[in-house]
Amino acid sequence: MKKVVLTAIQVVILYVFALIGNFIVYCLHLPISGSIVGLFIVLFLLHFNILKLSKIEQGASFLMSEMLLFFIPSAVAIIQYKDQILRHGSQFLIVIILSTITVMISTGLVAQFYIKKHASKKGEI
Repeated sequence: MKKVVLTAIQVVILYVFALIGNFIVYCLHLPISGSIVGLFIVLFLLHFNILKLSKIEQGASFLMSEMLLFFIPSAVAIIQYKDQILRHGSQFLIVIILSTITVMISTGLVAQFYIKKHASKKGEI
């Protein structure tokens, strides 16, 4: 029971950071999601040891483990547009495959570039 309450409190803390991020985006009219700004605030606080990881770790782990629930609206949208998917499914599939391959290749190339750059600075290459 204690673990459940602690996890709930930590989830609320993370939610408060999302609300703060939303408020900042609203006030500054930024073209970015408030929850992303909230995550950057959490990252900043963790980096400078203002916020201890132990204060949010269980809540963050719970949210990550339940991530699939956050994608239910996407699944509902797929059901809602069933006719279009049946008519143009092969085109959707081609786009999904090509974009996945593109992301994988570009991520790999960027990672290799930075690994080589970092290794050459240390004189390992």
